Amino acid sequence: MMIRVKSPREVELMRRAGKLTAAARALAREMVKPGVTTLEIDREVYKFIKSRGGAPSFLHYNGFPASVCISVNDEVIHGIPGGRKLREGDIVSLDLGAKLGDFHGDCAVTVPCGAISEEAQRLITVTRQCFYEGIRFARKGCRVSDISHAVQVCAEQSGYGVVRAYVGHGVGADLHEDPEVPNFGAPGHGARLAPGMTLAIEPMINAGGPEIRVLGDNWTVITADGSLSAHYENTVLITDGEPEILTVPEM
Repeated sequence: MMIRVKSPREVELMRRAGKLTAAARALAREMVKPGVTTLEIDREVYKFIKSRGGAPSFLHYNGFPASVCISVNDEVIHGIPGGRKLREGDIVSLDLGAKLGDFHGDCAVTVPCGAISEEAQRLITVTRQCFYEGIRFARKGCRVSDISHAVQVCAEQSGYGVVRAYVGHGVGADLHEDPEVPNFGAPGHGARLAPGMTLAIEPMINAGGPEIRVLGDNWTVITADGSLSAHYENTVLITDGEPEILTVPEM
């Protein structure tokens, strides 16, 4: 395992990439409305990132055909945008990255399409809360699994399943770097966190069990039991004090 600690100059470049990525997420979020197709969202995000001198991190990454992973309802991650029209009551996970200069930002959010059920809203709220519980431990001297454990406890205390097949990760000059950041596990394990490390922390939480399966397109991941799933992610910088969210989220 090789963890890349960023220099102060590289951290500043990561901040710039993070701001662009967060702005692209905000654009995608605003577009989630009944009747809008997932492909329309993807095209607008592509144009936005390019217009600001960046490149969509996900486009052609390992062959992925789009700029945004758009996953609806029981889709966990890696949904491919297409002609599907969003409908009132859907929950929509938007996962995207932007490369600016030599560095990537990576972030995700699950948002309601129009009015949604109380059950769906609670899942979205708890998934976001899992992220914030996790980053309480994104501090110098903590270990990676301290983040993982906090996410798992938050989700499971709410009666939800934590996806185990996919994990968070380091991010920087490469979209996926060491270390892996699972959303489950006992505390006190894994790499010790140090200032200059940048992590994509991303709870993927199912309303039912943790099991998933991959559809025939070899990308789209769904819950095995058909339950709803939500996703929340930001790129986080480890500092000498409080963690800094580089993909500054809109509240």
